[in-house]
Amino acid sequence: MDLDPAFIRDGLIIFLLLVVSIIFHEWGHAIVADLLGDDTPRSEGRVTLDPRSHLDLVGTVIIPLINIFVFRGGFNFIGWGKPVMTNPSNYANRQRDDVLVSLAGPAANLLLAVAAVLALSPVVAAHPRFGELVYGLVVMNVGLAVFNMIPIPPLDGATLLRRAVRMSEETYYGIARWSGLILLVLINLSVTRQVIGFLVGEACVPYAVLCNWISPTACRLIFS
Repeated sequence: MDLDPAFIRDGLIIFLLLVVSIIFHEWGHAIVADLLGDDTPRSEGRVTLDPRSHLDLVGTVIIPLINIFVFRGGFNFIGWGKPVMTNPSNYANRQRDDVLVSLAGPAANLLLAVAAVLALSPVVAAHPRFGELVYGLVVMNVGLAVFNMIPIPPLDGATLLRRAVRMSEETYYGIARWSGLILLVLINLSVTRQVIGFLVGEACVPYAVLCNWISPTACRLIFS
């Protein structure tokens, strides 16, 4: 492990950004499920931004720290929180609402990135040193949103695929048994990294446009 102070500082910043992003992702699932009539997340204390309610020791702490400091992963947004448990039978429209709850996590990340640009662009224009931090927050959240749309369990995209093709629970959970291995192989393929990198880059373009509208100076400092 590189003990260079700058490397450690940058790694810890990436880790903190990831933790914040994961919290918002899981909160997004919980709050939308709650709004759609499922009281399961609220009964389990998940309708909150309190980090203690969403952190998973392995997925939010151990794996990200190893990825950042040991493997120096190209995908610093690899990580997960404690899954939000839901009961689709509580929804008014089980198919539609299950999809909405699945989309809520990635949507929460995209909205957090929007909020970062809106709120922090003026700050960056006055204090350029914060530009890298804002860029990291945007890329982290866009990356999480894109990655979670991969249609492999337990990622959110799998639920969308399941509902779109009306996959049986038996088939879905049969795939889920191998999903960890499938994802491990995929994220280590160069083509997968290239595709995800391209999608993240394209998805960041609207944020650069928004930032440029607010402050061209901040846009150059954040996205250049």
